[in-house]
Amino acid sequence: MFRKLCTVLVISAGVAMVLGAGSAKALDAYITNSGANTVSVIDTAENTVVATIPVGSLPFGVAVTPEGGTVYVTNEIDNTVSVIDTAENTVTATIPVGSSPLGVAVDPEGDTVFVTNHGDNSVSVIDTTTNTVTATIPVGLGPAGVAVTPSGETVYVTNETADTVSVIDSPSNKVTATITVGISPLGLAITPDGEKVYVTNANDNIVSVIKTATNKVAKTITVGFGPVGVAINPQSSRVYVANNRDNTVSVINTAKNKVTATISIASGPYGVAVTPDGKALYVTSYNAAAVALVDTATKTVTGTIPVGIGPAAFGIFIQQPALTFVGSPGDANCFGKTVSALAKQYGTLDAAAEALGFPNVQALMKAIRVDCRN
Repeated sequence: MFRKLCTVLVISAGVAMVLGAGSAKALDAYITNSGANTVSVIDTAENTVVATIPVGSLPFGVAVTPEGGTVYVTNEIDNTVSVIDTAENTVTATIPVGSSPLGVAVDPEGDTVFVTNHGDNSVSVIDTTTNTVTATIPVGLGPAGVAVTPSGETVYVTNETADTVSVIDSPSNKVTATITVGISPLGLAITPDGEKVYVTNANDNIVSVIKTATNKVAKTITVGFGPVGVAINPQSSRVYVANNRDNTVSVINTAKNKVTATISIASGPYGVAVTPDGKALYVTSYNAAAVALVDTATKTVTGTIPVGIGPAAFGIFIQQPALTFVGSPGDANCFGKTVSALAKQYGTLDAAAEALGFPNVQALMKAIRVDCRN
């Protein structure tokens, strides 16, 4: 398995139905250090480590709840998930899951957590209110990455050994489709409009682009060697792919589905995440025990932050701030209120779509309709 050979990544993006993001404290980045059994907490305003949290054995995957109050970390050797309270940066619960848990994702409402169990080909479903497993879903061989659509209705899971992606209907917790992709799929990320899924295939150096409307691969993009982590810039049509074997990050333009730039990173890039303003990219360097800070405008490394041994940070380790809804989901005037507010805030709907990371106004309108129905 590539994951083991690597020198020893859900997304649920916020929807456009907002007047703006909350402006609480600066966001933190949560880095799982698989060789140190810790999580490093990076203050993204100061770019310094402000806490180091002991967790289980071989922490790998990470996900932050939408409001930023809780972090879920998979511990591969312990077969557990550590629950971290971000206010105190302490572990408040440990949840037994399946064998060799790797990926983890939280739904947009923050009610449900999905954990891939690589060793027993299943996904554990966790209720965040009780922090207990409420369901176990059989999927393909060697499940690794997991991501949830913005609507919260669908979950996508990469099956590393089977070279497939399982599509799960969230309300019923059942697999509704299986998609053949490249060799050893690992990371995946979903666009803010919920229309496309980008899947890294570690052993044939490609990214598969899945259309969620058909659940078919619409495009295959050649990237660097050993792609693992993947993240989408919430403020632009860019996807970032960490190529572990050639120490680079590929930058993909989602409108054209082509690589437009390649960024050199220190030894063993693995996990990748973007700040909510889209200006900074954080990339873990697995072999260097560090996190590289990249300016997305210039596509250059501007700094390096030392962390623990073997930083993986497989998942969304920087969360978007909480969003303030304008229209109320379920109300008859929800759609109209939201569209009017966005037009007023950004001047035009074209400007709103661009600022919020949607490829066009049609995609923005679709996302608003989905949220208004929820």
